[in-house]
Amino acid sequence: MVSLGAIAGIAMVELGMVLSPGPNMIYLVSRSVAQGRRAGLTSLAGVFVGFLVYLVAATAGIAAVFALVPEVYLALKLAGAGYLLWLAWKAVRPGGTSAFAPKELAADRPARLFGMGLLTCLLNPKIAILYVSLLPQFVDPDRGHVAVQSLLLGLTQIAVGVAGNAVFVLMAGSVSAFFARRPTWQRVHRYLMGTALAGFAVRLVADRSNAAAAAP
Repeated sequence: MVSLGAIAGIAMVELGMVLSPGPNMIYLVSRSVAQGRRAGLTSLAGVFVGFLVYLVAATAGIAAVFALVPEVYLALKLAGAGYLLWLAWKAVRPGGTSAFAPKELAADRPARLFGMGLLTCLLNPKIAILYVSLLPQFVDPDRGHVAVQSLLLGLTQIAVGVAGNAVFVLMAGSVSAFFARRPTWQRVHRYLMGTALAGFAVRLVADRSNAAAAAP
């Protein structure tokens, strides 16, 4: 069975990642501000399933697939980068708005909210690479089946990640009210968000790491 020390270690690593804004959090906050907490939490359910997909795939040996067919990893990476650049353009284009800016949008149906949350998560293959590079550091073969330990540790990471993002979803309304009274801060946030998303995309494309290097 996996040790409590390993569980605590993976939880601390994920907490640090949650506190560093990424595409998932930006999308969730944006949707929460536009359509309310319920919409944000529905989108978060999609992100949760995306994490599960990558965790199960990583446990089943997705690193070996990426190593044998690197074109698969490259295609996913380019798709993810393209998606991030599209989000960045929406933020900085003329007439664009901050993710926290209150605005009227047509309400998306729950199925679409869930699907967009899932897509946002799946279009980042680095999540899979994170699993296959990080989890082995906390696995002890002497404690039992390695795949089971990896699954339990991955579920710990997901629990911390989902809980952390849920906090941002629930706080989005209050932050939106802050920006509503300060239009200058809205513009600053919009350009910072667009720059960050573009930076994520460039880093994703420029990163030459692959599953073969990350595999244990």
